[in-house]
Amino acid sequence: MSPRGVATPDVRERLFAAAERVVERDGPGALTSRSVTTEAGCAKGLLHTHFAGLDEFVAELCLDRFARTAAKAQALSGFAGQGTVAQNLEAVAFALFDSGGPAISGLAMTRPAAALRIREALEGGAPGFTAIQEAITGYLKAEQGLGRTAETIDPDTVALALVGTAHHLLMTGWPGTPDPRPLVGRLVVALLDG
Repeated sequence: MSPRGVATPDVRERLFAAAERVVERDGPGALTSRSVTTEAGCAKGLLHTHFAGLDEFVAELCLDRFARTAAKAQALSGFAGQGTVAQNLEAVAFALFDSGGPAISGLAMTRPAAALRIREALEGGAPGFTAIQEAITGYLKAEQGLGRTAETIDPDTVALALVGTAHHLLMTGWPGTPDPRPLVGRLVVALLDG
């Protein structure tokens, strides 16, 4: 445990990772500021030093994970012509499920104040599912231009179906439910065979 008054490197990420472990292991109801700081091995008040409270912390955690996935999706355009289209799409979709995706999404749903902060941030332009969908659409159009996907595939519809399905699985999943990756993999294949 870090002693009081000693700087904790990369505090946000350390606390976020600790929260993900708590929720994955014990469920959303176990998440408290004390459980997070205990799991992170840091001073009990550290979370409240960096966040206005647990709701702000949960909102920032969700927004951070959305932003990471959106960045990964935006990087897809650089993969046009490399690997397989299915593998590239799966990598982005699977990123939504990494770091306890279903558990963290469920956590936000149990905290109305956090859900409101997330919605306001997304409405204000924070990257979320829309940014991921737009990046997938752009990637698929690039692959069409290279002749690696069928001209009959509608990139906008494929992106909507993929992101919408991932969103559904995130909102209806919880710790202990079957891994959604095989289902998403089959969906990607079906959408590309369109």
